[in-house]
Amino acid sequence: MEVTEFPFLNQEFDCMHLLNLLQDMDSFDGGDDGAGGWNPPLSKRRRAEKGGFVQREEGGCDSFEADKDSVRKSSSGSPLRELLASFMLMEEGATARELNFQGDMSMVDANNQRKRAQPMTDYYQNQSNFYYTDQLSETSQSPPPPPLSYWSAAAPPATLALATAAEDQNMKKNRESSSAPARRLWVKDRSKDWWERVSSPDFPDAEFKRAFRMSRATFDMICQELDPAITKKNTTLRDAIPVHQRVAVCIWRLATGEPLRLVSKKFGLGISTCHKLILEVCTAIRDILLPKFIQWPANDEKLRSIKDEFEAISGIPNVGGSMYTTHIPIIAPKVSVSSYYNKRHTERNQKTSYSVTVQGVVDSKGIFTSVSIGWPGSLADDQVLEKSTLFKKATAGLFQNSTFVVGGSGYPLMDWVLVPYSHENMTWAQHAFNEKMDEALGVSKEAFCRLKSRWACLQKRTEVKLQDLPGILGACCVLHNICEMNGEEVESEQRFEVFDDEVVPENCIRSSPAVALARDQIAYNLFHHGRGGASTFQ
Repeated sequence: MEVTEFPFLNQEFDCMHLLNLLQDMDSFDGGDDGAGGWNPPLSKRRRAEKGGFVQREEGGCDSFEADKDSVRKSSSGSPLRELLASFMLMEEGATARELNFQGDMSMVDANNQRKRAQPMTDYYQNQSNFYYTDQLSETSQSPPPPPLSYWSAAAPPATLALATAAEDQNMKKNRESSSAPARRLWVKDRSKDWWERVSSPDFPDAEFKRAFRMSRATFDMICQELDPAITKKNTTLRDAIPVHQRVAVCIWRLATGEPLRLVSKKFGLGISTCHKLILEVCTAIRDILLPKFIQWPANDEKLRSIKDEFEAISGIPNVGGSMYTTHIPIIAPKVSVSSYYNKRHTERNQKTSYSVTVQGVVDSKGIFTSVSIGWPGSLADDQVLEKSTLFKKATAGLFQNSTFVVGGSGYPLMDWVLVPYSHENMTWAQHAFNEKMDEALGVSKEAFCRLKSRWACLQKRTEVKLQDLPGILGACCVLHNICEMNGEEVESEQRFEVFDDEVVPENCIRSSPAVALARDQIAYNLFHHGRGGASTFQ
């Protein structure tokens, strides 16, 4: 038996087309009479009397409902007609469902547009008022209209037409008023109330000193010194940040150690702007103020005055400075992490510690005369000293006329470095000498206490990169000297105690017998001339 294939049955097809095709076949061929005979074709009238299909007009839909009964009646005796009727009913049901779905979706979209049009309009209006700033016009103007893409996404067609007309009208006015388009700057509105109140002349000087660790007169002097280096010009887009505010951001950050996000809120500036200002001001302090305020005594008269003051404090003659090394905690660096690992602080605090060193020599008033900053925390005091500029200058003949720099037991005994005795079974004279050395060393240790008390950023790990840290530490030393020279005292509640481990160097015999003999002679004179400590004989 030959099977005829109908390719259109495997695809989406129109059932009415198939129905019309079969009707034409029915009108042409009467079919089989069931007994092998041939029935002649029925006339159109007889087909109509038997309830045959009524041909639908092209594009009509109402005739289908009227023909349902005739379809059921006419298809009761023919399997092909029953199948055809099923196809027609399926197609009509799918068409009805699709029309209903499209109608429902249209209603939902209309409702959503009506509901979100007004809230989105209000939101955009608020954002426009918050961010837009006209930098070229002296008079205030209303914010520019929102872009067309906003209205097309959030408003109904009527609102879209109004927005398009308003935008066209606004663009036309801009072209008529000026040949060049207006330049607008997006600026976030930040509160500057705190800084405006602090910078006011009516702000109490005591509160100003508590905030910046210095009086207003000292602060103004620093601003005047740094003015040529950090002043910026105004532009057409914005006014430059004033010098006083630039210096205040830096000093506030050093004094409080607060995170940059809090500094940003205080001064009404961006976080990145505050970070940039801090680095710029610290660089200016290093380049301009450090050569003026950190220097070795320039003449013999000043050096003699320092020696006399040290001798009055400790009884030890020819002391030109007191030396001390402290450690500043840092976050573990990404490179050479083992070099910055501080073993002594880790063992004492039971917490992994990394640090950099700050070695300084101070005079009798606690003012720095030499600093060496930024060496890794794994180095001992004697290793830091060997890498410092002070060591190179001393080797070249800086210290003459028997001038000494006193240091702790972590430093070696040299012809210009005087350290206490560290061996066991010391004599009475040696005990007396060590007590007097403690008094001289107390000057430098107290100076570092005041340094860390003033600048709280040195008390904990900071957010500064390792390569930028020496500049900030140097700025703290310079500002410390300025405060000390102007008599700025540290308040008691800001007091911070310094504790650093002193380790006797492994190679402690670096001096000639003549240097050791000179130290023994100093100890003998202190003991036998009544300058030894009172606790020596207890």
